[in-house]
Amino acid sequence: MATTHVPLLDDLGWRGLIAQVAGEERLAELIAEGGATVYCEFDPTADSLHVGHLVPLLTLARYQRAGVRPIALAGGGTGLIGDPSGRVSERLLNDAGTVNEWTERIRGQLSSFLDFEGGAVLVDNYDWLKDLSAIGLLRDVGKHFPMGWMLGKESVRTRLEGDGLSYTEFSYMVLQAYDFLHLERTYGCLAQIGGSDQYGNITAGIELIRRADGLSAAGQTVPLITDSSGQKFGKSTGAAVWLDPNRTSPYVFYQFWLQVDDADAVRYLRLFTFLDRPTIEAIEADHAEHPERREAQRVLAREMTVMVHGEAEWQRAVEVSEALFGKGRLADVDPARLEAALEAAPTVRLAATDARSFAALIVETGLAKSTSEAARLASGGGVYANDERVDDVTAAPEAGQFLGGRVLVLRRGRRSHGLVVRD
Repeated sequence: MATTHVPLLDDLGWRGLIAQVAGEERLAELIAEGGATVYCEFDPTADSLHVGHLVPLLTLARYQRAGVRPIALAGGGTGLIGDPSGRVSERLLNDAGTVNEWTERIRGQLSSFLDFEGGAVLVDNYDWLKDLSAIGLLRDVGKHFPMGWMLGKESVRTRLEGDGLSYTEFSYMVLQAYDFLHLERTYGCLAQIGGSDQYGNITAGIELIRRADGLSAAGQTVPLITDSSGQKFGKSTGAAVWLDPNRTSPYVFYQFWLQVDDADAVRYLRLFTFLDRPTIEAIEADHAEHPERREAQRVLAREMTVMVHGEAEWQRAVEVSEALFGKGRLADVDPARLEAALEAAPTVRLAATDARSFAALIVETGLAKSTSEAARLASGGGVYANDERVDDVTAAPEAGQFLGGRVLVLRRGRRSHGLVVRD
């Protein structure tokens, strides 16, 4: 353990946000001395960041709150190459136009989590990598990378033992290390953070700075998060949960956090929120005594939705949730929001002249296996169309029942929904 006491590192350790540290004493010194700079790299592998990116991104924000200047690096240059870390096969190379568009999108998302008036910096490594010639790379950078040392890196060794590794991806480590060197020379940056699969790339940058400039740098990785079942964090019914509201609606985002398992809720409060230790420990005690209240999940869903989408979207997500689960009126909710909230629900689309019965619609949305089962459910008071109970399943919905002239929500019991959209 480092002999220099640093509250930030104590807090990160308590939250479970430290996987590995390269140069632990040096990292503690940089933070304690003040005026330090740390960076984290985010390559554009899609047109949006997802919730898995929040672990390193919010850790970067924690560094800023502790007085360390953060640099968020959008990898417009390295994104053209592809990082082999954590992969068993080579990435497909995207064209420059796609990578540039994705880079601009994630730049906007990165800017939402850091205080740029308070000194945060946002950069794109394409700005300096585009001018790096092959001769310059090999002569001035490559000479500092012994082959045996590179081949010993886990990310390289794993791929060589599997499907192999192209020279393109093999070179990724050199480019990311050069990013660290460039930021050291431009901003005095001597610390880097990233996911635990980035440890080899981070140590490569530390070594390059030592060999090229004779300076001592440090790095920290955050763990790759899985849920209590071992599933990779950030998946909802097999799909990524994105920060872009056009890819994952604020309602679905809110529900993702609200539905986390009891075994994960408090751990996620530590990992993802800025709530302090006494607050989280009080929630943890209540959660242990009364897990049925799901207070930890409610706080988690509120904190994360407000952080990513704002207070108003959180309030709307709560409103939609209450309406969908029988605690409010669907008629009071914007129909467009209902449709977005139920994007993953079984959906039937009707022409304006289509007069299918409730029974047929209940079956087609998967709420019943047959029209006779739909009739039995309705006779027991278990089927609703928007806010009204369906008594006669042989009837067809009337035009006035479609909210906004377009949306009809079918519900079986309290939690099963189907959507009927009138085009």
